[in-house]
Amino acid sequence: MMLTTIGLMSGTSLDGVDVAMIETDGKRVKAFGPSGYRPYTKDERNLLRQALTEAVDLAERDARPGILREAERAVTIAHAEAIAAFTAQNRITCEDIDIVGFHGQTVLHRPERKLTVQIGDAAALAKAIHIPVMHDFRAADVAAGGQGAPFVPVYHRALAQSLEREGPIVVVNIGGVSNITYIDGNDTLIACDTGPGNALLDDYMVRMTDQPFDCEGRMAAQGMVDVAWVMRALELPFFALQPPKSLDRNDFASLKLRDMPPADGAATLTAFTAEAIARIVQDASRAATARHCRSRRGVGLGSGRDRGTGLRVPGGAWPERPAAELSCHHGRADADDRGDHRAAVISMQLH
Repeated sequence: MMLTTIGLMSGTSLDGVDVAMIETDGKRVKAFGPSGYRPYTKDERNLLRQALTEAVDLAERDARPGILREAERAVTIAHAEAIAAFTAQNRITCEDIDIVGFHGQTVLHRPERKLTVQIGDAAALAKAIHIPVMHDFRAADVAAGGQGAPFVPVYHRALAQSLEREGPIVVVNIGGVSNITYIDGNDTLIACDTGPGNALLDDYMVRMTDQPFDCEGRMAAQGMVDVAWVMRALELPFFALQPPKSLDRNDFASLKLRDMPPADGAATLTAFTAEAIARIVQDASRAATARHCRSRRGVGLGSGRDRGTGLRVPGGAWPERPAAELSCHHGRADADDRGDHRAAVISMQLH
């Protein structure tokens, strides 16, 4: 049965609430509707950063001590406002929507402890918007011993099918944490977190410049990468693990850069994200080559692909692998503009 649905997402980039409407039966996308965005204010972002800090000590996923209760209320209100603005702008009534998917805001992700915590009051949201709300998507998988992340590979497969491309496709999603989905027809679907996304760089920008992120990658583009630092960071145990594997937003927060100009710091953290992605993507590309598949295309999603510079990794700087470039091409994908559903094609040039 096809349903008209609205999806809400507030990711670990802490930038705001994304809104998207689609018609779906849960397996395929029949039609893409409009999309919208409600940015978090500076005060809201600061509140969520405090919530992330306090959530480290949580032992129960339903506990809301201290600042977490205030943060949950703020997240719920922001999502209600996002829905109100979206429906008003697009002249949609609550009767037009069958269900709303409400992810909430992840403040702690510890699958090894069978614990994942997303704040947001679904009952209060449903009452405010007068539409049924589905929520709490990760907990059951984590309780059963799964990773509970990445969250979107099934949707990525539906998106890949809509592109009507043959052969394997890799979807790269750059949020606070980066992840990939490797899709080869209906039988093969592999997904995992790859490493940091925007989180390390965003936190660095807040500390060094009081800006929430590196707008259009301008600062990173002016800097020099500390290659030795990146290579040491990539020796952390996470990068040797095989999928499935996932990360908490702050798993790499203890990593410290040496004293360097802010532009060099931004460039180094961007390179860390890019190289972690490139290593996983290259493995997927080898798999595609081994299967004699000609497709070597990828799809870039998430807030990171809209932040400018692109993820370009100079091959000569990285030992033990060929040159690779992951460059985000902004705007339309296949001349099919779908608002926030649109895909930015990532070219993988392997030499």
